[in-house]
Amino acid sequence: MKKSALLLLFTLALFSCQETKEGKIEMITPEQVYNAVHSDSSIQLVDVRTVEEYSVSHLQNAQNICVTNDDFEKKVAGLDKNKPVYVYCQKGGRSARAAEILKELGFTKVYDLEGGIENWEEQSLPLQ
Repeated sequence: MKKSALLLLFTLALFSCQETKEGKIEMITPEQVYNAVHSDSSIQLVDVRTVEEYSVSHLQNAQNICVTNDDFEKKVAGLDKNKPVYVYCQKGGRSARAAEILKELGFTKVYDLEGGIENWEEQSLPLQ
């Protein structure tokens, strides 16, 4: 019994300390995205909403790659997996899905805009 418990604790400790191959997803505020976008022009900013939603409004320099389209994974393959990727949608649901997919594909750092573009607009931040 003691050996089993000790082995279990050792196994749990081993797995909890292991680095995973997948990246990390971090929820960030509109202000943090705004500051990042305005301090680094090479940011990979992805609007994961539909083309129609994107055409109504979007953040400056955001590229539109709709997470609900069948070719989402193919299109994001053109992004640099080693550079941070910022994703957003309308309220946060689709961007959470996109962030998980990016993480599974091996992107090392994924930022998800908390509350989506609606939260951005509620904070009265400019889109451009």
